[in-house]
Amino acid sequence: MLRATITVVARGGLRDLTYRAVAAEAGVSHGLVRHHFGTRDALIAEALEFAVEESLRESSMVEGPSDVAHFASGVESLAARSTDIQAFQYELLLESRRRPELHAAVARYYETYRRVTGERLRTLGVADPDLVETIWFALDGIVFKQLVMGEQADAERVLARIRRLIEEHATRD
Repeated sequence: MLRATITVVARGGLRDLTYRAVAAEAGVSHGLVRHHFGTRDALIAEALEFAVEESLRESSMVEGPSDVAHFASGVESLAARSTDIQAFQYELLLESRRRPELHAAVARYYETYRRVTGERLRTLGVADPDLVETIWFALDGIVFKQLVMGEQADAERVLARIRRLIEEHATRD
């Protein structure tokens, strides 16, 4: 049901998110969706947590090589590989501007990505919180641009520069 929620929102935005739409996508009854989640906001919050976990797994930021040469490997193609998940997340980020009740879920979203990026960078010898934040913002921007524009060439060039920054900074610590 969570994947179905992500698909419905990715295709039509939150305006298309109904119990019936999720049920139709998941192949279950709308009563089951309503019973399991209780509220639409609970459904959204759980789907966002699921999307973040899937996105992190896909990006190799949690698991995968822990050397600078492979830092953020997979980010350059993340939007192409998990389009619905990325679209769902950005849709919720924008919707949270209009719906304050989504702020807590969005704050957890941002904190999770910042924390994971920071942990990975610390294993590479980067302790500067401003550099961690800068790299996190750059990675987020790469994924967003790919989702919207479908371009990868810039992403690979920017990731190469990020890796050089990490190498330069880690050696000075």
